[in-house]
Amino acid sequence: MIRKLAAASLALACTLSFSFAVSAEPDAQKENRSPSGSISWPQQQQLPRFAKAKQLEVADIYDAPGDVKLLLATLQGLVNRSEPRIYLLESKEEGKFAWLNDLDVPYKVRDSEWSLLDKFKSEVKGIIVYDPQVPDSINVATTLAGIKDAVAASPELAKKLTASPYSFKVLDDLQGRFKDRLDAYTWQYEHLWSQTTHRMLVGLSPDTSIRLPSTGIPASYKTVAQETSQERDAGNRKVYDLDLSPYLGQQSVYLRFDDAFPEDGWGPAVHEVAVKADGQTIASFVPGTPAEEPFLYDAQSSQVSAGSGGHRFADNGRYFVYRFTPPAGTRQLTASVEMWNQFKVSAGSEQPASSEQKEPYGYLRDYAVANRAMVFWLDSNVPAQRELFERILSDVQPGTPYLGWFSNDTVGEFSSVEITSRHSVYVLAADWFSNMTVFSGGRSVAAPLKAAKAPKLQNKIYITYTFSEGDNFQYNQHRMRVLWDDPARGKVPLNWTSSPLLYDGAPAILDYYLKTATPSDQLISGPSGAGYFYANAWPDSTFPSYLKSTYPYLKKTGMTIPYVLNRIDSENVPLSDAKAKAYADEYHAPGLFLSWEDRFGVELAKNKLPISTIQGIGTVKDGQRILAEAKAKWDGKSPLFISLGLLAWSLTPTDVVALNGSLGPEFEAVRADQYFSLVREANGLRP
Repeated sequence: MIRKLAAASLALACTLSFSFAVSAEPDAQKENRSPSGSISWPQQQQLPRFAKAKQLEVADIYDAPGDVKLLLATLQGLVNRSEPRIYLLESKEEGKFAWLNDLDVPYKVRDSEWSLLDKFKSEVKGIIVYDPQVPDSINVATTLAGIKDAVAASPELAKKLTASPYSFKVLDDLQGRFKDRLDAYTWQYEHLWSQTTHRMLVGLSPDTSIRLPSTGIPASYKTVAQETSQERDAGNRKVYDLDLSPYLGQQSVYLRFDDAFPEDGWGPAVHEVAVKADGQTIASFVPGTPAEEPFLYDAQSSQVSAGSGGHRFADNGRYFVYRFTPPAGTRQLTASVEMWNQFKVSAGSEQPASSEQKEPYGYLRDYAVANRAMVFWLDSNVPAQRELFERILSDVQPGTPYLGWFSNDTVGEFSSVEITSRHSVYVLAADWFSNMTVFSGGRSVAAPLKAAKAPKLQNKIYITYTFSEGDNFQYNQHRMRVLWDDPARGKVPLNWTSSPLLYDGAPAILDYYLKTATPSDQLISGPSGAGYFYANAWPDSTFPSYLKSTYPYLKKTGMTIPYVLNRIDSENVPLSDAKAKAYADEYHAPGLFLSWEDRFGVELAKNKLPISTIQGIGTVKDGQRILAEAKAKWDGKSPLFISLGLLAWSLTPTDVVALNGSLGPEFEAVRADQYFSLVREANGLRP
């Protein structure tokens, strides 16, 4: 499957020739059902391209129930497969109409989301009913919707859809068919895999937490413990005794743990909890054990570290809540909590809304349905699920994209990306990307940004700033747009990691960034190039050919400097000589950034490729501290090169301007291309 993508072929992918190239598929793929209608997907193209929308019907579903969002997302995929006509307003982060207006396509906002179904009901062949008791049946229903030209519906919605005026036929009712997640996906693999495209995989959680009216701490809660310094090394680890007696009087007392400094990601870590009511122990547990389960009211997006000596932690905006119900008449209630790092603990008797309440969601499902992809959600840290996951990965060709995300947060990310990499599959985080069947529409893309001339090499500290998260399609669509619109952008040289595959997946978004960039902005690829992968885990036998086939995407978008993540067993590791050689030979990289959270510096690989380890920061103070330490160690006799990674979820261009403005004249900020030009000159290498 991996072939060189000639410039002419890439140019052809941007034309308005959108008939699906079935004849380009190898014999092994012809028996798989393929997308049709307006979709163009030549064999050498990484992602399918849709026709350019001519007119869009728009519905605001931001506050719609989850089952309605699922229904309309599957309808959108079905309708937009033949011609993009439906656009759903699902996000407010970058402004509801920001991207819609930038598409420059006539549109009409409907008064009701149901009017979309009224307009396009003739294109629906029936409904697939999922089983609320087995949430993963939502993904099976999505897969079946793509195969059978149907929409996915809850049992409640099915009653409405089978009655007049819709009178849809139930094509499949999944209620009672599966006993659990593994059963659902095993059945899907055995019965549906052969009917879906094998040119992409889609991993989506079947449901998500219901959006709460307020994500803040209830007003009646009081802070009972808080770390006032930014502790990161567990230096404040001890048992803290908390008096919960003031909150008695109702049925239960709730104990909530938040990150005291959410901007830098070193939140509370809790190892053990013991609660006594009038001197009698009513709770005693270590997080992650069965003993914790009766008391964990809301885990939200907190995580538990591995091992018997583990702990529950919640960084940034995450939190977790315990509920304790003392005997009636209790006069004294105390909690002894062994914890550390940046904790903020609050207590109250008011029962909060819980993020444990789940509902289906529709993001990316339009794309899965339109392309007839198989949708699943398997945990690589559960042996039986991992086995099925690897069976699926073994069935696709090297260089296949996996769109969506993984379960179990960062633990699942690290293990799953390593597994996909070992199977020569790359990842595109896209589980919160909206309207991809519209954004994949054919559109010309502006020319790459012009290279910047490097300043004269001097004995200075050269620093380059790089925003993270560029592999993340939804970041490109949401958070990056917010950062990009910061009025301070352009005042300091900035590198913006992004995905070269926006060229196929969302050319309108890529075009916007290219056209509105200032001379101080530079787009770079990654991690770790055209897709998210761990280079050392990727087989040497297929790695060079994959880089070679995707290099035209880097060249066409101007993202010719890679930002690389490279992990084995969840730990950062140096690039192997073979992988460094491939980056130099096939990506023609003048240098590359290698993410390594707690170190920085520049080294030359065996083939003389400059590799700059990039240290991440989450606050302006982090950057000031790191740069002050570097200055203190610098002898001033030769140039020093420092690369800082900017946590995109907590820093903005305004923050970078503040950081850079606090530095002395011995520092000079430069773009990535200037940075590596200076590095090469300092090491006697060709520009």
